[in-house]
Amino acid sequence: MKNLKKILITFLVLNGFLLIVPPSYAQYRGAYLIPSVVYVGDPATLIVPLPGTAQDADDIILSGWFLPAHTDIDFHRIVLERRMSESRLLVEFTAFMPGILELPEININDTVFSGLTVTINSVIDGRSTLELSRPASSLAMPGTALMLYGTISALVFLILLLVWFAAKGHRYLQRWINKWKRWRYFVSIRNTEKRLSRALSRGADKREILDILSGEFRVFLSFITGVNCRAMTAREFAYIFEKKPELEPRFLCRFFRRCDEIRFSGADISTEDIFKLLDDMREFLTTLDKFNPEKEKKEEKIAA
Repeated sequence: MKNLKKILITFLVLNGFLLIVPPSYAQYRGAYLIPSVVYVGDPATLIVPLPGTAQDADDIILSGWFLPAHTDIDFHRIVLERRMSESRLLVEFTAFMPGILELPEININDTVFSGLTVTINSVIDGRSTLELSRPASSLAMPGTALMLYGTISALVFLILLLVWFAAKGHRYLQRWINKWKRWRYFVSIRNTEKRLSRALSRGADKREILDILSGEFRVFLSFITGVNCRAMTAREFAYIFEKKPELEPRFLCRFFRRCDEIRFSGADISTEDIFKLLDDMREFLTTLDKFNPEKEKKEEKIAA
């Protein structure tokens, strides 16, 4: 019975001592540095393997004001990883003095880590092999990849566009220019027709209106056909444009003959006659605008 009491007292005393005195790790085996060779001013990490815990727990991280102080060492972060298989202590630091430096005591949740040392090399020390640390990884700016690949894609597309334009693009460009000119001529002559109608309604000089109508219509036909129509007689329109039915050569012959008769007959000019000429020109422009010269050329090639 006495022996049993002694055993219980001894057990309680030992447990009380363990509860009062915090655990302390003074001897470490297997501690290593990353990188293995550390120079003055290089960031490094000391990894200390520790025994596993009863169960996995969250990591304990020390940073800021909770880091220990040292005159020659700048501590960045200290992490205690608690795992069932194996725990680890990670000390991230930068040293500014060569030699064997002893780290100050590290207290994490009443667990004290002391006696840790690191070896810091000097590049200018001739006794050690000159070995530079690995270059730092480049910083990837947000959007750099998109900008780089987007620029390359744009350059490739521009080169392909230039090659296509050199081979076939100039023909399409010329067609587009011709269509734009044709549209501009139609807009101009239609505006002239509207302007003359308004002037005639306001009682403007009828002979002057006829002169403008005849002259502007001839200029329009010269641009559209490529033939100088400014000095052509009414009869010449019939046989010069005989092979161009879309221009209605008989209509043009009658139109300009009627216009010349009203202008040079010496009789009073009727307002209704001028409105009739303007209406005929408007209908002619509507019919001609629907004609597609590109389509006609394709049909002629197919027929040939």
